[in-house]
Amino acid sequence: MAKLPITVDKIIEDFGPHEAYAPKQGFQGHAEPDKLVKTHCCFCGMQCGIQLKVKDDVVVGFEPWMEFPFNEGRMCPKGVVRYLQNNHPDRLLSPIERVEGEGFKPIDWETAMSRTVSEIKRIQSTYGNDAFAMLSGVSLTNELSYMVGKFARVALKTANIDYNGRLCMVSAGAGNKKAFGRDRASNSWADLKHAEVIMICGSNVSETFPTLIHYIWEARDNGAKLIVVDPRITPVARTADLYLPVRPGTDSALFGAMLNYLVENDLLDHDFIDNYTSGFEETISSVKDHTLEWAEGITGIPAASIRQAAEMWGRAKTSFMLHARGIEQHSKGVDNVLGCINLVLATGRIGKPYCGYNTITGQGNGQGGREHGHKCDQLPGNRDITNPEHRKYIASVWGIDEKDMPGKGLSAYELVEAIHRGEIKGLISICFNPIVSLPNNNMVREALEKLEFYVAIDFFLNETARHANIVMAGALHEEEEGTGTTAEGRVVKINAAVPPPGDARADAAILKELAARLGVGDKFAYRNSEDIFNELRVASKGSSVDYYGITYEKIEKNFGVFWPCPTLDHPGTPRLWEDKKFLTPDGKAHFNPAPYRLSAEPVDAEYPILLTTGRVVSQYLSGTQTRRLGRLNDSYPEPLLEIHPSLAQQYGIKEREIVKVMTRRGEAEFPAQIVTTIRQDTVFIPYHWGGRKSANQLTIGVLDPTSKMPEFKVCACKLVPTGVIAPPSKESLAYQSR
Repeated sequence: MAKLPITVDKIIEDFGPHEAYAPKQGFQGHAEPDKLVKTHCCFCGMQCGIQLKVKDDVVVGFEPWMEFPFNEGRMCPKGVVRYLQNNHPDRLLSPIERVEGEGFKPIDWETAMSRTVSEIKRIQSTYGNDAFAMLSGVSLTNELSYMVGKFARVALKTANIDYNGRLCMVSAGAGNKKAFGRDRASNSWADLKHAEVIMICGSNVSETFPTLIHYIWEARDNGAKLIVVDPRITPVARTADLYLPVRPGTDSALFGAMLNYLVENDLLDHDFIDNYTSGFEETISSVKDHTLEWAEGITGIPAASIRQAAEMWGRAKTSFMLHARGIEQHSKGVDNVLGCINLVLATGRIGKPYCGYNTITGQGNGQGGREHGHKCDQLPGNRDITNPEHRKYIASVWGIDEKDMPGKGLSAYELVEAIHRGEIKGLISICFNPIVSLPNNNMVREALEKLEFYVAIDFFLNETARHANIVMAGALHEEEEGTGTTAEGRVVKINAAVPPPGDARADAAILKELAARLGVGDKFAYRNSEDIFNELRVASKGSSVDYYGITYEKIEKNFGVFWPCPTLDHPGTPRLWEDKKFLTPDGKAHFNPAPYRLSAEPVDAEYPILLTTGRVVSQYLSGTQTRRLGRLNDSYPEPLLEIHPSLAQQYGIKEREIVKVMTRRGEAEFPAQIVTTIRQDTVFIPYHWGGRKSANQLTIGVLDPTSKMPEFKVCACKLVPTGVIAPPSKESLAYQSR
């Protein structure tokens, strides 16, 4: 490892163990900062406005950015301490190389670059271009997302490029494109505050998007009724007018039954259906047998509650439909999304004030990251890589011949399976931790060990990067200029607050040098991030994701700009579809049949319990960042097995008893947390940890056939109590002391 600027022992000596996660530079903090840098949080898709305090080129704190219109200074627990990672003792300060039997040692950039390029050329000359693959993350800016996609296809010349948004938003994106021809939330959050009915499906908003909850509270203050669909009574569900405790994997049965009820009771907007939609008859025919009583047997929700939900939704004048990973991370995630959209279309509540349909983006730039070309099937502007006209246009922007552009490659999980089979021999990753975040991760670990060469670009040595031959020290969010796109479709400016520390480099600089060494430096001759963005604007021009009219100056002047924004004098589009001109071939919004079907792995006598996974308030995704921040770890230091008292009693499980959870993929042990806020047939484990604490040792690698989303949210498991009581966690001790 590179030599750190300050030792952990020195930090503990100066500040005590509870502040040991951040070096002293970050706390010499009573002097006035040199500057305040307006930028955005690096975590979830809300992308809250934030100001970073900088002293002597070090981030030393933050202040609220009260003027930014979405969060108006409000921050969540993660956002408040995000700045502490800037000077963390684990920070990579130079490239490192893995030496068998010795671990990692620092190397210089020339060694890192020359060896990487040599291995790329060796593998591709031996096995073909597609034998070297790339995986990226949507914590990257729009500029980097665009650059990664171009780098893979122009510099690596490989079809095999995909991203970790494959685990986040792709089911929502596929459903949106099927129904509307465009993948974006239909409204800004401002419309949410005035809706009469809000329906939240599979989203623990209070814990995973805390700053969004303010808009729901404002709506409640204005008289809105709230329906929450979730197998757990999450904090937002506790406040709902109607809570629907759905059995994991049965969401489409609920939505189909609600649609059937709307039809049978004529709670429909016939004018909207007749004039602006297609596919209605086929869709209602597909759910004609989805009765309330049938749905009760499938979902576990009382028929009376399903009827009440349909009545509330059908009779409202304005409404907002929200959903997130709870309904999307399934092998039928696209069907679940389409089931929600069908309810919106049947009541005609889209494209007008206070009526909306929004998919809540999970990752920081999950929206922008799925628009600009680092998906296996996508080119910039959400263009289709198999469409000849789309390929021709992007080839002209990139200055290459269309025939030299690779075709469609493998999605993230399929790509790792191909590594496991020996078909892919080399890999470059950037800000992706698949050994924690992919399902069936024992297979993922085996695959990584089979690679002939692997290079990771990251700012911390995450669990996946430990398998790399070379790790290149990249940049944090606040160390590189760019843009991000929020969950509501607002393009915002990410301003660099400090330079990368030590010998670390900006990610764009790393990719630019690799491209030059691979012989295509002229295609990456960007002077700065704005150059990349201006090329992105041209690449997106005329597409369903048109950024052409957006500039850095315009973003900063207007606190962001909503795309589509096709011309420089266009103000942006906070609310879609007001003109009722949808981007489908027939110009209409499409109903799509989404009848209920079984999940990939139903429970049975051997594995009788449903396992579902998700997030907690103080951790984020694979935990690479948040598990290094002591205050967040103090709040939730380990994964717990949430289990209902009746199920715990059935197995004789006590509070904090270590329970072995077994599936057909593997087994892992977790302390039990006995709660009344979960279904009696279901257990829940958060997925933010790696190694023996990883929930994804257990999950199943079955994919949605359309979106290629893995089935994270439901699989069959069995429980084996061990009789061992775990010592109190910091979370338990903190609770007992209150």
